[in-house]
Amino acid sequence: MTLSVAQIDRETDQLVGEWLTLSEVARRLNLSAGRAKQLLKDRKLIGVRRGGGEPQVPAAFIAADDDVVKGLPGTLTVLLDAGYSDVESLRWLFTPDDTLPGSPVDAIVAGRHTEVKRRAQALGF
Repeated sequence: MTLSVAQIDRETDQLVGEWLTLSEVARRLNLSAGRAKQLLKDRKLIGVRRGGGEPQVPAAFIAADDDVVKGLPGTLTVLLDAGYSDVESLRWLFTPDDTLPGSPVDAIVAGRHTEVKRRAQALGF
């Protein structure tokens, strides 16, 4: 399976805000560049192209303890199963939702990934 990385639109880029290059992700996670790419292939993380260059990953996906945020990979799988593209998944994850409150990614970071995953599952129906 080859790594296919989507080009991101301006609106979603601004929703996400802070980004890390794949090299920065590898360094933060103490991984080789190849293993970091594998995280994208395995859908443990989402990476997109922002004006060329290497793929970039939302900084919010990397926890303060320099690991992938707990609950994120499962949520990404549910969104993929619901038919969401990488860019659509990012848009959903970073769009504020008053019922959470905050965005779904904020809730995942806060440890409420089960609730977010439940909502993501409902998108598939």
